[in-house]
Amino acid sequence: MTTLRIATFNLENLDDKPGDKPTLAERIAVMRPQLLRLKADILCLQEVNGQEEVGMPRRLLALHRLIEGTPYADYFVASTKTKDGKQVYDERNLVILSRYEILSHQQYKHEYAPAPLYRKVMDRLGQSPGSEGEGKEKGKGKEAEEVTWERPILHARVKAGGSTIDVINLHLKSRRPSTIKGQLDGYSWKNASAWAEGFFISAMKRVGQALEARILIDKIFDQNEDALIVVCGDLNADLTEVPLEAIRGDLENTGNPDLAGRVMVPCELTVPEISRYSFLHLGKGRMLDHLLVSRGMLALYRGAEIHNEILHDESIAFSTDKKFPESDHAPVVAEFDLP
Repeated sequence: MTTLRIATFNLENLDDKPGDKPTLAERIAVMRPQLLRLKADILCLQEVNGQEEVGMPRRLLALHRLIEGTPYADYFVASTKTKDGKQVYDERNLVILSRYEILSHQQYKHEYAPAPLYRKVMDRLGQSPGSEGEGKEKGKGKEAEEVTWERPILHARVKAGGSTIDVINLHLKSRRPSTIKGQLDGYSWKNASAWAEGFFISAMKRVGQALEARILIDKIFDQNEDALIVVCGDLNADLTEVPLEAIRGDLENTGNPDLAGRVMVPCELTVPEISRYSFLHLGKGRMLDHLLVSRGMLALYRGAEIHNEILHDESIAFSTDKKFPESDHAPVVAEFDLP
């Protein structure tokens, strides 16, 4: 048997910009030991920013500094890229590091789930379309616009031992409201209804990403009903929220026993409930980072860990923009025995 450890970790905007506080060196001092403790064979990372050098395409230089001198430095690498495929994104890249060979990798955005059309309710003055005033005069909010999500899905096929594993790395839209033009004054909303609409638009993006991920999962199952699939990432939702339910495909929701083999199972369910959180906000633990596995992977599953012992609650401890050197998310790791 081969022991396989798969982990997910949101690094919280890992970067190396001049003047950043904390500095990258300060962040590496506390985050590198976190990565070593994971002992991951496959590591899915979120919020890895790209850095530029004169005459060079944008690369993951901060990540390379973080993992240098560790086993991860010699791993196979797959990451999200810009549309032309020549460089990584400026911000919030998805990265998969693998001890085992990455046979192929692709990214998807609006390939399986086209951007929905939505007609905004609030115009820039906080009036609803059709009401008296500038909104009506200029026709604000009368045309439906596409609601697109920023981050793609990263999908890699990894050859581990005698098995091929489909690894899906996700970072779903946060709960932070999407911008409504003219309704923000710094970090303050001018209108509660506009805030609510921004919250609704973010929810559409989050569920849309989850839908696209679920379609990808079913396409993999269409090719192999016994597929070994692992979905990892910061899903910005708890197990009982719609994005997770969409990805899981539980029988209680589909009502179809023929789909039992396609259910995705959350690994954290074997972690005691009192320790089942990867994020702290206003003193409350939330499980936002997940590993979900297919039934084939579940048969090989041995246990999960959530490394949240020193997780900080930035919403309370720092009401300013000052940050801790570690991430505000805890890494999550699951262990499997491969034949």
